[in-house]
Amino acid sequence: MTLRLRAAGFFAAALLLTTAAGLRDGLDRWVSTAPLPPLAVEVGTEVLARDGTILRAFPVADGRWRLAPGPVDPAYLEDLVAYEDGRFYRHSGVDGFAVLRAGAQMLWNGHVVSGASTLTMQVARLLEDGTTGRLDGKLRQARLALALERHLTKPQILDLYLRLAPFGGNVEGLRAASLAWFGKEPRRLSPAEAALLIALPQSPESRRPDRFPQGGQGGARPGSGSSGRQGGARGRCRPRRQGRADPDPAARLSRACPASDRTALRRRAPRGARIETTIEPSLQRAAEALAARAVSGQAWQVSVALLVADHRTGEILASVGGAAWTDAKRAGFVDLTQALRSPGSTLKPFVYALAFDDGLAHPETLIEDRPVAFGPWRPQNFDRSFRGTLPVRQALSLSLNIPVVSLTEALGPERLLSALRKAGAKVLLPNDAPPGLAVSLGGLGISLQDLVQAYAALARLGHPLRLSAEAGKAGPRDGQLFGPVAAWQVTDILSRIPPPPGAAPNRIAFKTGTSYGHRDALAVGFDGAHVAGVWMGRADGTPVPGAFGGELAAPVLFELFGRIGETRAPLPPPPPATLILPNARLPQPLQRFRPRDAAFETVVEGAPEVTFPPEGAEIETAGQGLTVKLRGGQPPFTWLANGAPLLVGSRTRETVLALTGPGFVSLTVLDAKGRSDHRQIVLKP
Repeated sequence: MTLRLRAAGFFAAALLLTTAAGLRDGLDRWVSTAPLPPLAVEVGTEVLARDGTILRAFPVADGRWRLAPGPVDPAYLEDLVAYEDGRFYRHSGVDGFAVLRAGAQMLWNGHVVSGASTLTMQVARLLEDGTTGRLDGKLRQARLALALERHLTKPQILDLYLRLAPFGGNVEGLRAASLAWFGKEPRRLSPAEAALLIALPQSPESRRPDRFPQGGQGGARPGSGSSGRQGGARGRCRPRRQGRADPDPAARLSRACPASDRTALRRRAPRGARIETTIEPSLQRAAEALAARAVSGQAWQVSVALLVADHRTGEILASVGGAAWTDAKRAGFVDLTQALRSPGSTLKPFVYALAFDDGLAHPETLIEDRPVAFGPWRPQNFDRSFRGTLPVRQALSLSLNIPVVSLTEALGPERLLSALRKAGAKVLLPNDAPPGLAVSLGGLGISLQDLVQAYAALARLGHPLRLSAEAGKAGPRDGQLFGPVAAWQVTDILSRIPPPPGAAPNRIAFKTGTSYGHRDALAVGFDGAHVAGVWMGRADGTPVPGAFGGELAAPVLFELFGRIGETRAPLPPPPPATLILPNARLPQPLQRFRPRDAAFETVVEGAPEVTFPPEGAEIETAGQGLTVKLRGGQPPFTWLANGAPLLVGSRTRETVLALTGPGFVSLTVLDAKGRSDHRQIVLKP
């Protein structure tokens, strides 16, 4: 009997072992044959500042904000594991104890008290984007969780959770959530921030702080999570900014900087790349704030573009392509640092530098500013007045048109284009026509970035370089625009131009420009280390009445340099070969510039003559004032109406007098020598 019992016992044990082995083998086959979803998680492209912070992030293809993981606060990870899955590092994907406990609690209470999902099971659900409410779904996730544990390490599984966990709306992953909700990387989190980030994935929509600011205040509480782990997260969640989260968390990620060449960098980079740039984040933020303030008092269509670079290295430190990325009225989505616009008078310094370098002129050379004809073209100064004979230094400082056109005619307009191209600038001529003399007055298209790059070569005493915001791409270019002496002479003149009211003099060398029809207002300048440019106007090229580079863009340029720092890097000293002499001591050929083919008109100085309005004219002013024109005489001029002074010190021969009528008016004009002319007219309102 005893032997039979022993035999039966051995048989039963063998049967149990065989059954257990079969169950084990069956479970092993069930797990090993589980199809694995793709484990590679797509992340968005990031554009990084020089200190590694995000300038701009881009969503993945389906519009979700998901970023590559980075350093995470160790305390957050400790609390996450303690709350969600206390035995995460001990189980093999499914926590049997949690399953038994959850089942017993459900039987005892008649409803679900706690869940049994492990972090690995949650990763399985996120990978297959499945549901958890049905038994078949739970079994499928358990099978995949067991399979994942066989292929991945625990840190790899935790990394997948930190990439995929939902945090409200289209924000996924811990890093995107921390940047969206708190504007910071998750490497250091307060207890309240960690509590919210642990609680959000449990109910991402009902606990979104932007929509339900009270919903996340409880944070993650022991016993309320999927696995019911004890310990919880540290403290209660109080979203930042006095209890209010950012009203648009995705915008915090997307609006880090306006569309500029960083967007172009993203197009060239592979998906999910981390693009390093040379942008200085604090200067970028200051430039963006300055841009917004610069257009705040302007017409709603007026926009602005700013660019700052270090001309010692070529690295772009700040770039603002528009006043506001989301402002459609100002075309904020257009990168206006790259738009081809007329540079106005900002190209004149390059003409003078080339003339100095060729020995055609010297800063103290005398040059003519009087009526002149180049074939059929008779250029005019901006104020339609003439200064006669004056030094080249003064002609550039006053931005006169006739002297620079005379020098361009002597050099050949192609020389100017060649210098700009050596500087790396792309220029566009109207209708692809051959260059004419008007190129020196802004008769071509060039981008603000290329214009600033050309000024960087001037700041470097003629040596060009490539400006770039992409790390490692900036640097010197081959060749030379002109010699260091010519570059210094122009720099010296530009540094003496009077700055805008309230700005300190002699701190930067700068030049302003206004394009034909007041479509573009520009200012570009440099000190011993930095070069910057400002463009203002309408993105669609519509004229902006009254827009001048000196009044609109120059104050912004000086403020921009103020944002770089309070102290200015000094401009370079004159090279040893610089000829610093008064006009009388210059070599004879340099004492006076004589153009080759220009035909200067002979002006017989006489009394001023009113050419408009004619004697006895009846004129309707429509409340806009009276336009008057004259010829001859010597400025400045004084206009009188009925014997009373109306305008004193005018240097132009065409102006508008503040006369609207109605009635008879006796007009008188006096020149600097006391000579006069008179007209009797009738004004109608």
